[in-house]
Amino acid sequence: MKKIFCNNRLIAIAFFTFFSANATTLQASDRDSVVPVELKYVGTIQNQPLFQLNFAGNAAQNEFLINVTDVYGNSLYKENIKGEVFSKKFLLNTEEIGDETIRFEISCKKSGKSVTYEVNRQTRLLQDMVINQLR
Repeated sequence: MKKIFCNNRLIAIAFFTFFSANATTLQASDRDSVVPVELKYVGTIQNQPLFQLNFAGNAAQNEFLINVTDVYGNSLYKENIKGEVFSKKFLLNTEEIGDETIRFEISCKKSGKSVTYEVNRQTRLLQDMVINQLR
């Protein structure tokens, strides 16, 4: 009876090892297939929206092309950057672009992959009312 339990434990350990090794391999290949960048809204400076691009590259992904365009395809900003881990901030002039949609396209030169972020600016008045019961 003890031999059966020992075999079951051995099989369970083998399955756990096999699946955990495959999971880490898939995660590593997924990281190389995407562009390691994120776009965040940071806030406003003098009523102008401020965005931050965060790059978390590695030696295999360290050359990027940033292209900021408007709805009509006009290039507002374009730059080639080489680096692994860094960030870049963008302050949009809403007087010039109005409420138009802006696209941030970031391409990794070595992998050929790209990611596109679309920024839609909408202004609306929001009024909240909170009613609390006091004892």
